[in-house]
Amino acid sequence: MKKFFTFLLVVVLVLLCLRIAGVWKSEPDDENKDLEPVEVDATADSVAMEQSTHLKFKGVPIDGSLAQFLSRMQSKGFEVTSERQDEIHRLEGDFAGFKQCEVYVSTLDNQDLVSRITVCFPIQDQWKNLYGDYKTLKEMLVEKYGRPVSCVERFTGSLGNLGDDFRMIAVRNDECQYVTRFASDEGDIILSIEYRGSSTCYVQLVYKDKENGQVVRNAAIEDL
Repeated sequence: MKKFFTFLLVVVLVLLCLRIAGVWKSEPDDENKDLEPVEVDATADSVAMEQSTHLKFKGVPIDGSLAQFLSRMQSKGFEVTSERQDEIHRLEGDFAGFKQCEVYVSTLDNQDLVSRITVCFPIQDQWKNLYGDYKTLKEMLVEKYGRPVSCVERFTGSLGNLGDDFRMIAVRNDECQYVTRFASDEGDIILSIEYRGSSTCYVQLVYKDKENGQVVRNAAIEDL
């Protein structure tokens, strides 16, 4: 009889533990609820992006909240590599046939609205490679957007006439003006050769959305 009651007690304890475990499983910690990813209908989102009237970057409209834009870019294979600083987020990924490009996402001042994308292509330390990147991208942009609305390609000093090594020095001395601008109904695309610091030279591509750029202009007009 004693063994029977012992067995019965064990069964009751097991059932009680299973019930408690079930309650814990069905009621997640409130602190973790906000961390759960929000499910997005991929098909509906794809249709919305396709129908957008905003300028697109890699098929993603330059519009909407920062979180939405970053999520869409991550689905395209980009990785967020820095926290938000001065309304700008940085990503890295492959773009237009170039590996590991840096992409900077900018929002409007004091508004969670994406309006500008800046792409920094791989750093080059030789003029033939730097100009080669610029020329390749320019040709592809002409094929997609047509003739540029403006194009300036010149050196402002004498170094540009002394050979490729001196051209790189001219770039670092801010004596190189290679800028081509394209325009579409949705916005502007600006291609240029840039430098950062004393030795970093690269090609840059900027996408400016027209509609969200108008938001800035309207706000400025209201201040007058």
